[in-house]
Amino acid sequence: MIDVPPDHFEVAADDVQFTATLDGTLAVCLYDAVEEHGALLHLRFIARGSTQTDVTDRTLASDLLLLDRCVERFRDAMDRGIDVQGKIAASVEAGEPARLAAEAVLALIGEYLNDAGVHIVSREIEHGRSVQLRFRASMGQLRLE
Repeated sequence: MIDVPPDHFEVAADDVQFTATLDGTLAVCLYDAVEEHGALLHLRFIARGSTQTDVTDRTLASDLLLLDRCVERFRDAMDRGIDVQGKIAASVEAGEPARLAAEAVLALIGEYLNDAGVHIVSREIEHGRSVQLRFRASMGQLRLE
């Protein structure tokens, strides 16, 4: 089992289970429908008008860089990459600002993955509560508890 904290990603070349606690965060789960390779990227949502001191344009740039690195390392770990698929899961804080920020980030990530040739097969979004994510890449199995 590999636990992935926010602002990190992990790639595995064998059958493992990735876990993450989603709480105002999202997870991009990548897998190949034929091979056992998998990856999980865990990112934070940042709402406009947030009082957090670390909220800058650099934060978004860092997130996109992490996404790019995750996809690149995932592809490097695969032999063929026949049928690359993705699942996105998120836990969004309650309220309109958080919902709008989440929609914008999810749309951006969706476009990036589409351009990278990753077929998104599901999006699961929880509102106002944290969830425990479990992702088994070899089976493409994603569970939120």
